[in-house]
Amino acid sequence: MNRRMDEEKRDMPAVGLPLAGKTALVTGAGSGIGRASALELARAGANVCLLDLIGERTEDVEEEIRGMGREAEFYDVDVSDPVRMERAVRAAAERFGSMDVVFANAGINGTLAPIEDLTPESWDETLGINLRGTFLTVKNAVPHMKEKGGSIVVTSSINGNRKFSGFGMSAYSASKAGQVAFAKMAALELARYRIRVNAICPGGIRTNIGENTDSTKQVEKIRIPVEYPEGAHPLEHGPGRPEQVADLVLFLASDRSSHITGTEIYIDGAETLL
Repeated sequence: MNRRMDEEKRDMPAVGLPLAGKTALVTGAGSGIGRASALELARAGANVCLLDLIGERTEDVEEEIRGMGREAEFYDVDVSDPVRMERAVRAAAERFGSMDVVFANAGINGTLAPIEDLTPESWDETLGINLRGTFLTVKNAVPHMKEKGGSIVVTSSINGNRKFSGFGMSAYSASKAGQVAFAKMAALELARYRIRVNAICPGGIRTNIGENTDSTKQVEKIRIPVEYPEGAHPLEHGPGRPEQVADLVLFLASDRSSHITGTEIYIDGAETLL
């Protein structure tokens, strides 16, 4: 059923779609939630700026969006690098003439270790990509959004906000809590420009974020056993899909959420209610 719905969304003319004529910028666009959201925003009529580290996966997303009849442009960017971010966002705004939707999604799990074993370098790497990257994305996008307004969506997490049993994830959780606070501050500051800012907090989602996770053996010495006899995902008995998160991103990007700002929204299938 999900495959059939995806096929029906393809090759749709932009006229009459919720994001027709708008431009969306997505960081971490090459895989997982970023990829699914970039494609969903394009199906909704948006042209999409794809920001990620260079790789075939992002180029495939670019090609797929163009196959829908939308415009897409891939920019090779490290979101923690202020120079590369400023250049990429400026180039994207000049290329498309506007910036209506910004999805600050790029992030890593980073190094998982007890606090006493976590190195300052590992701490800085995780906060640099997750929190500094979010700041740089929003900072550079705002000047291009102030005239017409728009929507900014930040990918935070249940970790650091409603869940604290991710043992060894002190840096990750700190960065994710910081993103929610930053989104609230930005929502109030930017409201005068009709720019809405919200954070999404996914639970377990089937993505490839494990590729940038370095779990150390020292984590075992701080782990507290937590066991759910019937599973940790009550709603669907397993992790969610990136496409389900993309549906939420589209809602927050569109006028259907026109009075929602400064809010964190959990999408975890009741995982954190256990």
